[in-house]
Amino acid sequence: SLPSIASAGTVPTLATVINHSAGGATRAGLSLPANFVVSCGGFDPSASPISAGRLPTLRRIAARSDHALLRSTHSTDAVIGLTCATVPAPTEPDVLFLTDGGQDANVAADRIVAFIEAAQRTIELAIYDAHFELDTDPKAPKRPDASHLTGRILGALETAEKRGVGVRAIYNDDDGPGPFPNAEPLAGPSFLQRLGQSVPSRGIDGRWDLMHHKYVVRDADDPSSAGVLTGSTNWTTDSFTRMENAILTIPGMALAQTYRKDFEQLWPRRNVENSGKIDDPANDLTYAGEPISVRAWFSPGRGPKMSQLIARRIGEARTRIRICSPVLTSTPILGTVAEVLNDGKVDTLLTVDGSQMHQVLDQWRADGRAAWKAPLFEHVRASAQLAEKHSTPYGRGTLHDFMHAKIVVADDWVLTGSFNCSHSGEQNAENLVEIRSQALADRFAAFAEGVYTRYR
Repeated sequence: SLPSIASAGTVPTLATVINHSAGGATRAGLSLPANFVVSCGGFDPSASPISAGRLPTLRRIAARSDHALLRSTHSTDAVIGLTCATVPAPTEPDVLFLTDGGQDANVAADRIVAFIEAAQRTIELAIYDAHFELDTDPKAPKRPDASHLTGRILGALETAEKRGVGVRAIYNDDDGPGPFPNAEPLAGPSFLQRLGQSVPSRGIDGRWDLMHHKYVVRDADDPSSAGVLTGSTNWTTDSFTRMENAILTIPGMALAQTYRKDFEQLWPRRNVENSGKIDDPANDLTYAGEPISVRAWFSPGRGPKMSQLIARRIGEARTRIRICSPVLTSTPILGTVAEVLNDGKVDTLLTVDGSQMHQVLDQWRADGRAAWKAPLFEHVRASAQLAEKHSTPYGRGTLHDFMHAKIVVADDWVLTGSFNCSHSGEQNAENLVEIRSQALADRFAAFAEGVYTRYR
């Protein structure tokens, strides 16, 4: 069985492609001469000899050409043809934007599965909510059933583990009431239960502060395949099909190792409180052929700094500000947005989830300590530069069609991840990616503008 995903930018060495292990021939079901090499279109087979007597387990063959051949060095008659998909090398960040009703659930699943299938050594998965429910909205486009989506993603994780990839997973474990009502993952048989049966997994206590990440770390110690998948997208049918969301993939060993540090702070302690204490330097990458800067931030360890960073980028913007956030409740961010709108010097468009902000305003007015925030938000609302998606109010078993993207664009800066522009986000386990790139900022801004136009 050969996965049809190629992720290397060039034809890799055989050490990357083939697992030289005892019993490899049996697992691969192959009977070949002792000496053979991989031959791909435009590639010199003699550059990659295999040790005599070793028959491989085929893990993955990546090639620029449309096919790859396993050729015997003793006889040209012994040839096995292997068809491989040609997939662009993950040398630059990429983003997949999701809209309400704009795509089938398999679009998001394809991106996640492809990222997992490219793993060679390790996978660390941190996911807040993962369940694939049946349709709850009769007006919604027909969606793949729960077992199909669960099987695709779990199958990719299980297959990775079988080929020798070390897989670990953590998830939010909300097994008791916290101090405030939260939108907890649905209970009952779920992806998470099957995940715990398939790969080493641990629940992180989310009764008080949420383990709210949605990231996958791949091959943090392998410079050829290391990368991070992150963003705002939970692994649910509604997240894939009925919410505004983003899935961001970023290559690079330095960033992958930073995310793994966060994972390692959560894995042994199983609580949110002591995580996110990481200071990541900026990483230099490229996008659209231009140099860019990428840096990761984590809460709760750096939660207040994350809000201050977003507020500072907004306050320093001179040409454009684009914001998508389910809620806008962080004092530094809300105050800075109100000031920018009052000045009227920067082109600013904001979109929030109207149903969630309505609940927040009710809470603020009921709680005298936070009532002073309500006039600030009403000032933002009165600016005519705010759009609100009137989503279905949260309830167990109801349709979840929130405006769920977490995006801030300030000139050529992009700030995105799982982090809401909220005070609670500072206390949860969250991640925020800070990117400086004109081209990427243009893509994120275009998405945010489309969301704004739809719900204005």
